Amino acid sequence: MAVSLLAHEISDLCLAKPALRSLAVTATVADASSALRSSDEAFISVWDCNHSPGSVTGADGHECRCIGKVSMVDVTCYLCKDENLLSPCAAMKAPVSHILSKIPGLIMHLEPSSSLLDAIDLILQGAQNLIAPIQRRLSTNSRKKQQHPKAGGCAASTTTIHGGGREFCWLTQEDVVRFLLSSIGLFSPVPAISIDALGIISSDVLTTDYHAPAISALDLISRSLADQTSVAVVDCDGVLIGEISPLTVACCDEAAAAAIATLSSGDLMAYIDGGGPPEDLVRVVKLRLKERNLEGMLETFTAISSGNRTTSSFSSSSSCSSDEDSSLSPTTTLPRSSGRYGRSASYSARMVRRAEAIVCHRKSSLVAVMIQAIAHRVNYVWVIEDDCSLIGIVTFSGILKVFREYTMA
Repeated sequence: MAVSLLAHEISDLCLAKPALRSLAVTATVADASSALRSSDEAFISVWDCNHSPGSVTGADGHECRCIGKVSMVDVTCYLCKDENLLSPCAAMKAPVSHILSKIPGLIMHLEPSSSLLDAIDLILQGAQNLIAPIQRRLSTNSRKKQQHPKAGGCAASTTTIHGGGREFCWLTQEDVVRFLLSSIGLFSPVPAISIDALGIISSDVLTTDYHAPAISALDLISRSLADQTSVAVVDCDGVLIGEISPLTVACCDEAAAAAIATLSSGDLMAYIDGGGPPEDLVRVVKLRLKERNLEGMLETFTAISSGNRTTSSFSSSSSCSSDEDSSLSPTTTLPRSSGRYGRSASYSARMVRRAEAIVCHRKSSLVAVMIQAIAHRVNYVWVIEDDCSLIGIVTFSGILKVFREYTMA
């Protein structure tokens, strides 16, 4: 029965999935930032074909391929580079290709008839997103609505229709794990076995000290985005205090780059936690930017944190381009310090996430950890001892490996 479940076509997982919103590879970093700020999604796909309304591709749409994805984490880490802190406006005018991951195989195309087992194999080989065409027919009115965005609005506020009227969606590791969880009984007794006994607790974790400068963890943040994990924030005894999660940073605006450049890891957690940064940390960031003579970033940070984006040094470059080529087509949590944070303009329209670390213990069952991760919309769960010292991490990739091995037993 379990083997027959894995033989399901991925089109079963694509049902009701939204069509991807897209960026052309000719777009700028500012275009990407603008599209992400207006999106409910953490990522925007990047394609190597022309997405402008009048463009023509092959009838089957195969001339267009997704070559990557970008998030606000990519934008933020890019702005944290020394040269970009000095001139953020110029940095935002760079091609979006500057922030695309260079890791091959993160995005893979699949046909709707591909099996769930095919999808799992690609994920275990390193794929994060699987692109599949949506099998539905668009009405004439629907096409017109998609191809003519409102005046003054970003083209990124609509989905992209490729040649032949095709739309695409992507499947994630979470989609696959959620699908398996819906029929978890078929894999009995494996789901009831502890993660320790299954050997899926990885000690390869990314950590930073609570008092260390956040900028020292910049490479770790980038790597955690690539690994779909997070950076654990620990004290000198290895006790897990919290995390700097790419999913949390992705809910912030460009101003987060200034926070990473000036705050400690512990203060950065407080800055990105909840719906907006504490005012005292906003003042600290401004003071330290001024001390370092980072006038361009200071101007940008001040404008965004005050909610007056029109005076931001990004304003000219982050508006929508008129160039057709760049058109945007059991759960346990570690409590963070409390406080009443007002919603800041530096937080985007996407769902606000908290900087809480989702944790379990080595004796937790596989199914319990799956439920935790799915409930909190994360691809991993930290594993801790009773004293909260960090042991390791369990990832969706490790979980999927268990199910793949089950079919080979």
